[in-house]
Amino acid sequence: MTFSDADFDYVMTIVAEAASKEIMLRFRNLDAGDISEKTSAIDLVTEADLLTERHITAALKTRFPKAVIVGEEAYEADKSVVPALAHAELAFTIDPVDGTFNFAAGLPVFGTIVAVIANGETIASIIHDPVLGDTLTAIKGGGTFLRRQTGQARRLAVAAPAPLNAMTGAISWGHMDEPERSRICGNLSKTRMAFSLNCSAYEYWMVASGKWHFIGHSKLMPWDHLAGVLAHQEAGGYTAKFDGTPYKPGETTGGIISAPDEESWRMIRREIIGA
Repeated sequence: MTFSDADFDYVMTIVAEAASKEIMLRFRNLDAGDISEKTSAIDLVTEADLLTERHITAALKTRFPKAVIVGEEAYEADKSVVPALAHAELAFTIDPVDGTFNFAAGLPVFGTIVAVIANGETIASIIHDPVLGDTLTAIKGGGTFLRRQTGQARRLAVAAPAPLNAMTGAISWGHMDEPERSRICGNLSKTRMAFSLNCSAYEYWMVASGKWHFIGHSKLMPWDHLAGVLAHQEAGGYTAKFDGTPYKPGETTGGIISAPDEESWRMIRREIIGA
């Protein structure tokens, strides 16, 4: 099963269509009954999440009927689909509204993420901003690009390495347990400035475009990270799990750090993560 440039354009188109039809019509228009908690008050699902995932899933099934499709919301009903990413001939992951807490609160910091996986390797990624209509795209071996809604496109590159006290970035400590949570929060004071967006789409956008130096996560659900890791790598960055091994499709444990290069990665792991 192949995945062509025309296929990539098709997926970009359906992602943008879903964002326009299902997400933006509901942004700042949700009723209380349109929002539900999953595991906590900061882990939410909305009507927009469900309808966007259905829209993209249906379109992918039409064009790629034999592909494995792993959506964040569908995963709640069938958790066996994630391990299939490691060996599927062709697969897709979908995060319909990444940053649902922000979306539900009316904060325009959210995105739609789709990754394309072939034979256990991420080969393409799309991170779409529904508010601005811009899209971050990456193809294995082809670089990372910011594609503006106006049609303009420019290639992206990660930030140059810098001393720790000059670095900016984010470690998603909100999903961590103690004592790691408090230790890492304290260690972030060693950097120039640390942020918390609660949105992988924007975090990978920032680090792949060189606006931030690093990001890190302990929770490794594939729809949050496969697309972003490829975009970061194709922009020249270095990503690895906390133990130094590569992050691969199908994995959900271990934590990852993305940094400008391997030396910077080691510094972040040592000084911030404390591993």
